[in-house]
Amino acid sequence: MPSILRAQKANAAKAEAKGNPKRKADDMDVDDTPVQPKKRNRQRVLLLSSRGVTHRMRHLMSDLEALLPHTKKESKLDSKSQLHLLPELADLHNCNNTVYFEARRHEDLYMWVAKTPNGPSIKLHVQNVHTMDELKMTGNCLKGCRGILSFDKAFDESEWGKLTKEIFTHIFGVPPSARRAKPFIDHVLTFTILDNKIWFRNFQILEKDPQQPNAPPSTSLVEIGPRFVLTPIRIFEGAFGGVTVYSNPEFITPTAIRRLVKQSKGDRYGKRKDAQQDNARRKALRRKEEDALAVSTVFG
Repeated sequence: MPSILRAQKANAAKAEAKGNPKRKADDMDVDDTPVQPKKRNRQRVLLLSSRGVTHRMRHLMSDLEALLPHTKKESKLDSKSQLHLLPELADLHNCNNTVYFEARRHEDLYMWVAKTPNGPSIKLHVQNVHTMDELKMTGNCLKGCRGILSFDKAFDESEWGKLTKEIFTHIFGVPPSARRAKPFIDHVLTFTILDNKIWFRNFQILEKDPQQPNAPPSTSLVEIGPRFVLTPIRIFEGAFGGVTVYSNPEFITPTAIRRLVKQSKGDRYGKRKDAQQDNARRKALRRKEEDALAVSTVFG
């Protein structure tokens, strides 16, 4: 045993004499600068609707769920007047964003987008809805892949546009760490402001023309769907309520538009009846009195 210890000491002495290339831990330069944790995008979206949605509204929700892999779908909300329950539902599902579709009269669709639980929230009117199955577009993308968000420069020209852009970025921007997200980017979600309305389109990114596979690569866009138009109504400070931050003065409710259409039809009916009465009155005025020397009177 002493011989083994002497041999180990001798080998250690030889290694020190030759020079050990390994540096001791005490001699190493240690950077004392604290390492900042990497920021992670932890956006999760709760997607649900109210009672009374039609098949087209339901298909639109299915298309959005397929486009956004970081969404969690919830069953329908029974009461339309208890919107204060939505932040609690989002908290139960560990979501910090909520998209709520509210259907009225089985023909009007409203979309609420909100940051839960503190807000803000935006109420929008959905029009011109066309789903993927309805459009039959040639574009296609991988389910669960991430998309590029493209916003019109008009969003930066108004305060409500900047706020809407920020909320849409949190909702439609798929985080790379999402559970069902795939590490591919093959489509573009575009948001354009025209006539104070937000136009939504979804395009596939094509690097080559499928009809000319041997041609040089050229990037092009092919529409996939869905497509719809959003009209902002109000922006609230809180989640699904609170102080009104912005109100669209140009918005007219669909009920008011239908009332005006019915009123115009009623006005046409009233004008037609007035014309018939005027015609009957003119005929009565043009009618001549019976002549005393008429044949029917003399020989009658």
